[in-house]
Amino acid sequence: MSMFFAPALRSRSYSPALRGFDRGFERFLNDAFFTPAYSSVKFTQDDAAYTATLDLPGVARDELVVNIEGAVVSIETAAAAKRQFKGSYELPEEIDAESATAKLENGVLVLVLPKAKPVSKARKIEVR
Repeated sequence: MSMFFAPALRSRSYSPALRGFDRGFERFLNDAFFTPAYSSVKFTQDDAAYTATLDLPGVARDELVVNIEGAVVSIETAAAAKRQFKGSYELPEEIDAESATAKLENGVLVLVLPKAKPVSKARKIEVR
């Protein structure tokens, strides 16, 4: 007798509460297993942007990759980097990725992450 296991498929209508739990658990795994003891991250915000400050001593600019997708910021070092780091952080609001900046100086990475301005998708249609 053979058994067949189908993967669980999730659609975009998947429960937001469970999706939030999944992201929270992913952040926990990232922090627990991939974040070395030498790094610490601090987030601050004002009306226009979030600022993330991350200690990454011994890491060079060309070894870092920063990705922004929606409200999630992912930071990781290249595989060849002497010091490894990998972390993802979900912010409460979406980020304007086009306006975001990253600066690494004296082992400190500073990300300025402007909050995305809400765009109305409302459309006026003609009544006939």
